[in-house]
Parts: sequence; C-alpha cells; structure tokens
Amino acid sequence: MKKIILVTGATDGIGLATAKMLVAEGHHVLIHGRNAQKLSQVEAELNAIPGAGDIQSYRADLSSLHKTAALADAISAQHNTLDVIINNAGVYKVGQITSVDNLDVRFVVNAIAPYLLTQRLMPLLGNTGRVVNLSSAAQASVNLAALASANAGPADGAVYAQSKLAITMWSVHLATTLQHSGPAFIAVNPASFLGSKLVKEAYGMAGADLNIGADILCRAALSDEFAHASGRYFDNDQRQFTAPHADALNPVKNQQLVAAIESIIARVNLG
Repeated sequence: MKKIILVTGATDGIGLATAKMLVAEGHHVLIHGRNAQKLSQVEAELNAIPGAGDIQSYRADLSSLHKTAALADAISAQHNTLDVIINNAGVYKVGQITSVDNLDVRFVVNAIAPYLLTQRLMPLLGNTGRVVNLSSAAQASVNLAALASANAGPADGAVYAQSKLAITMWSVHLATTLQHSGPAFIAVNPASFLGSKLVKEAYGMAGADLNIGADILCRAALSDEFAHASGRYFDNDQRQFTAPHADALNPVKNQQLVAAIESIIARVNLG
C-alpha cells in the first residue's frame, strides 16, 4: 500500500537517499528543503526514477519557528491525511548561531522545530501514522536554560548531543502520553559517521554509505518490524532496539523537557 510520507531535509545526505528509496517504491513523497533551486533539482532527479511515485516540494527554513508553522499549514492545506513524518533535517555547525526568534539555531532545527511541525501535523497522522525522529549515538543531558537561550555555547558537539537527546526525549514522552490516541513515535540513530554533509563538516571525513541510514529510516517508517515500536529507540550501530540515554527513560525529565519546548514556542507567539 502506497503511503504519503514527509521527509524534512530531503535535498541532500540521508534525507535525499531516503527520499530516493521511498520514491522508487512508488510512495507519495513530500520533500522539504531550504533552497528553492536545490528543491527543484532534487524533484527533477526523483521524478526521473523508474516507477516514481508522486513528489511534492515544500520550502521552509526550520531555524524559524514561524516558517516551520507555515510549512505545517501549507502541507495541511493540500493534504487531509499523512502516513509518516521523517524528521531528518539537522545541523551541526552553523554560520549564525542565534535565530530570528532569538534562540540557538542548533537546538531549533534539531529538536524544537521538529516538535512544532509534528504537533501541527498530528491531526493528519491520526492514530495509525508514524513519526520517525533522527536521533544519534551522541546524546547528552539537556540544559534547559541553554535550550531556551540565544546561544547555547561554542561547543558544537555538546549542543548537538543535547539536541539529539532532546528529540529522543520528546519522542518517548509523546509516545507514552498519547499511546493509542496518536501516531507512533520512533527515535532512530541511523548509524554513526555516515557520509552526510553534516558529518563532513563536523569531523572532516567522507563517512560511510548513506544508504545504510536511508534503509533503516525506510524500515522504521513502513515495516512491520516497527509496528509496535512507539516510544522505543533503535540504534543502527548495534542494529537493534536498545536503551537511549538514561534521561530519556525518566518520565519527569521528559515532561520537563517538553514543557520547556512548549514554553519556548509560546514565547515566540506564533498566533
């Protein structure tokens, strides 16, 4: 059965590799990117795949919560249902740390914008959809003050690890609180040191085959293997479900993290 699947950050790296796999299987894929020219090029590339399913492009800068909300509105205006969201877009190093909303871009793109986008699209997912969130083997306890700050500090690796734990924590929290009244939430480490732009910028290395990550994201989005995986964390380095950072297993800390994100979104005043 063909699905309608949103892939954020689909113009390069793991997101593009994932979109290619899904399109080749005939699924209706909504691709997101920041750059109009790259989006157009990728759409043409995907349409050239034999047996390609429908493809729609959406442009938005996820460092802006207003533009993230507008992205959700644009998708909702064209679709009554959505089967899967793959929150893949992410950053490590950025040229400008402070966002237009006076927040740290790294936390916004990696954890806060995906939460906002998912919440706004939840009515389309119903209780049969899936939300696949890109986590990482790098996870570190979240400083909630830093999460809400304009600059969480100069150490990109430390902020990245906190942001990836944050998206894992809200995945577990929503899975636990919504249970069968909402979609499944699955956090996935697609594998360490894959050959994405992020890895090249962060570590100066070519990295491994992106299809390793794309394959597990497609499986998490569609396969029966993940049918009862809501609230769980899949580590593709170990190729199995495993325990995330201990903080993500603490309901109180998860609730505090989500409350902090909700407070940040309210502060931005999206209307």
